Amino acid sequence: MNISTAQTTIDAVTLEVSDPAAAAAFYDNAFGLGDRLRVRATDAPTTGFRGFILSLVVSQPSTVDSLVGSAIAGGATTLKPAKKSFWGYGGVVQAPDGAIWKIATSAKKDTGPATREIDDFVLLLGVDNVKATKQFYVEHGLTVAKSFGSKYVEFDAPSSSVKLALYGRKAAAKDAGVDPAGTGSHRLVIGGALGAGADLDGFAWES
Repeated sequence: MNISTAQTTIDAVTLEVSDPAAAAAFYDNAFGLGDRLRVRATDAPTTGFRGFILSLVVSQPSTVDSLVGSAIAGGATTLKPAKKSFWGYGGVVQAPDGAIWKIATSAKKDTGPATREIDDFVLLLGVDNVKATKQFYVEHGLTVAKSFGSKYVEFDAPSSSVKLALYGRKAAAKDAGVDPAGTGSHRLVIGGALGAGADLDGFAWES
């Protein structure tokens, strides 16, 4: 990987899909993430869990329901229905192209009318060795914002960009409500200033 330390943010996430026009229409209507989410065509084979979750963090439960509702109306399937938990409120859906999305808030009660506003867009990678992958990204210029040993790592990023976080693969799959087994392409490309290459789990980056 060609390292650029001037800026180590993720500008955009590209999902590789079989039908880019349909995927673009789905995401525009469901989440409205603009240039931070892109799609492009691929026929690369993939089965099972692709090793990542795309997470949208919002301010209150009604906004979770609004975004989940839009996704379901557009053809997504429910993996975990939106509900309260000890950490807040959230649910998980799988988009028609197969990507897994978690929409959640740390709030348990609404403080105003539902909005479509997304506070944070997080790419959560399910990796084989959290500590090793954390070190890989630190060596490539990322700054750790939160770290819970070998369980979870979140890197610092401005609110306008996509945040990067790491989970163990099995933990990520459990969080998504799917089996951790999976083979083939991740069908994901991370766009940012780290340059072209791949991390320890084969997740691809491009400038």
